[in-house]
Amino acid sequence: QVQLVESGGGLVQPGGSLRLSCAASGFTFSNSAMSWHRQAPGKERELVARVTSAGDSTNYDDSVKGRFTISRDNAKNTVYLQMNSLKPEDTAVYYCSTRLSFRRYWGQGTQVTVSS
Repeated sequence: QVQLVESGGGLVQPGGSLRLSCAASGFTFSNSAMSWHRQAPGKERELVARVTSAGDSTNYDDSVKGRFTISRDNAKNTVYLQMNSLKPEDTAVYYCSTRLSFRRYWGQGTQVTVSS
């Protein structure tokens, strides 16, 4: 079955960096676009970044452009989110996701807290 397992979250000071990883299994990873989303307390889940199956095209929410980078390693079935210049408003649970056969799958999420 489809499994998405995120890791790499934690507590970081403003201006700091974190790298999230999402290990995927149960589907043909190299054929699937992948995305990162986040959900802050009291807010709706929002798309942060997306990468095509080959990794040759990416897009980002305006709030993270220039600070976050999504990438993937199809040999390792893993997608990454490098987050730099973190701000308190980036605090949220971060989820990786993919859409297969008109169904969206989610990982369990990893908490990112940006605070001094």
